[in-house]
Parts: sequence; structure tokens; C-alpha cells
Amino acid sequence: MLFNRFLESVVKIKHLELFGEDSHAKMSPPYRLELAEEMKSKSETARKAGVMALFYPKTNDETYLVLILRKTYKGVHSAQVGFPGGKYEDEDENDLKETAIRETEEEIGVSRMHFDVLKTMSPIYIPPSNFMVYPYIGVSKEYLIFTKQDEEVEAVIEVKLTDFLSESCTLTTTVPTSLGVEVDVPAFKFNGHIVWGATAMMLGEIKDLLKIVL
Repeated sequence: MLFNRFLESVVKIKHLELFGEDSHAKMSPPYRLELAEEMKSKSETARKAGVMALFYPKTNDETYLVLILRKTYKGVHSAQVGFPGGKYEDEDENDLKETAIRETEEEIGVSRMHFDVLKTMSPIYIPPSNFMVYPYIGVSKEYLIFTKQDEEVEAVIEVKLTDFLSESCTLTTTVPTSLGVEVDVPAFKFNGHIVWGATAMMLGEIKDLLKIVL
């Protein structure tokens, strides 16, 4: 989709109500339903994080979304695909949007001067890491050059909007879980990378909103 058309239409999502769990459930691992009550109580005291779903034009004027592949490390989100973002720090002054903006600057080298935050999406609790994650949609009108944070980011993944909106990017895959078993989960596949879990659930809500306005 050409970026000018995207830019004219995407602003309409500011006025749309969020789908929340209705969207999240479509891409939710099956075991989340079993943990619903436990997650509800734990989420109230969970650590907080902010992430950014950033859309932008490329030199062909097509619209893209940026994701990152995290480094391999000893942790529950090792080598997973996610949004630029990270945990809340005291310097963020009780503003999770500021967290998402700061982490975007740090992880992919895009200054806050080059994008606007368009909408706050539904937060989601991640049991394995005990984080409540607050996602935001950002839009840049500029061609972006990414500089990845080598300590945190293995690769920057640029996803064409038309691929994201296509139903052909949705599949079912088998993944290991923190519960020590393998389960079949709904997922997205972008540029050869599998995206599942909380990131897929957040992407699902963004996709549902975009399909209304585009």
C-alpha cells in the first residue's frame, strides 16, 4: 500500500474503540485461557514495559512496519521477534508512552523527532516474564535508516504492510513454552520469521483496527 494512502486513512483509528481480548484471543496460545484468573491477579503487580508498532515509508513509497529479532540470551524472550521496546525506567516519569519512545530510540536508532505516536493499544500481560506490556502505534513520514542496538537486537525486520494485512501470513506452529511442553499456537510469518505469543496478539489487534480504516 502506498504510504500517502496509508497516511490519509490511518489517522481514523484515533477514534476507534479497541478490541482488546476479542482481538488478542484470535492469536492467543491455548494455555492462556487456563491461566486467565491467575494472570488477572498477577498482572496487578507486574513489572511494566512499553513497545512501539512503528509504520513508515520506504524508498518505493510502500508502507512498512518495523519489528526486531532479539538476541539469544538466557531469558524467556531469547531469539524471539517483537516490537522495539522494553521495561519502564524511573526516568520515564510514570509514562509508558515515554518508555516505548525511549526504547525505540535506543533499540533501532530512530529519534522521537522522526515519528508521532498515533494511538495507545490494549495492554497485555506476559506470564513467563511477569510484565504488563503497553503497546503504541507510531507513524513516521520519513524514510528511516535503522541503527540496531547490538547488545539487545540481532536484526531489524521490515514487514511490508500488504504482507501484514494478508491472511496468508497467518499459520499454526509448534513452540516450546515456559510450562515445559510444546503446544500448537497461532502465529504470523514475516520474511521467514515466526511471530507468536504476546507480540502476535498485539499485532492481531492492530491488524483488526487497520482493516477498518484502510
